[in-house]
Amino acid sequence: MCADPDNLPYSHRDGSGYENRLASWLAEELHRPLQVAWVPLQRGFVRKTLGEGRCDVLLGVPAGLERVATTRPYYRSGYVFLSRPLQGRPLRGFEDARLKELRIGVQLPGDGAATPPGQVLAQRGAVEHVRGFEPLGEQPSAQRAVRALAAGEIDAAVLWGPPAAFFAQRASAPLVLTPVRGTVAGAASPFAFDIALAVRPRDGALRAALDAALQRLQPRIDGLLMQYGLPLLPTEAQTQEGLR
Repeated sequence: MCADPDNLPYSHRDGSGYENRLASWLAEELHRPLQVAWVPLQRGFVRKTLGEGRCDVLLGVPAGLERVATTRPYYRSGYVFLSRPLQGRPLRGFEDARLKELRIGVQLPGDGAATPPGQVLAQRGAVEHVRGFEPLGEQPSAQRAVRALAAGEIDAAVLWGPPAAFFAQRASAPLVLTPVRGTVAGAASPFAFDIALAVRPRDGALRAALDAALQRLQPRIDGLLMQYGLPLLPTEAQTQEGLR
């Protein structure tokens, strides 16, 4: 696998990320030795990892990611609001009249684009006080955003759920987490994603083996993700099944 050496809660060189543990379980299921290539998360990550043959598997990618073959999803998550209590009312939605006045932190993808929260905030004219957190730095962008929020440097943040929840639990001040619910009016991109593994398109046999391993491991994976405090949503397949 290829993984970032300092990208909690996903992966870390000391093995403390949940993707480290999942990779170990998958290797055991497939009866193959686990080797990790440490590659910092940066622009062109897929090309510089799977594309250059540095590894066989990427963990934690959006299902259906272009230029790779993805497995069955093993969880679904979405963006969340994080805030300190604001006069007894934490930030809970994009229709909040206080948006234009609040100092709001968002993650920046690093490719000149905007994340879904950044796009929606811009549509609502709430840009003057927005603070972006670059992906590159000594710590993950979500960790830096949560630290700024706990220190009172910003009033709220709209962050990707897994790292937001992980670092909020470890913040120096109490923070309120509220998932972004349903469809956001005017949003050009979804606010929730199924998460899967990725292999090279030609590695169909490996993909099938990983699919089977994920299915066997799913109860353990569910427990692992709960242990790390991830805000989970039903996958698209689970939602469709529930509608039948």
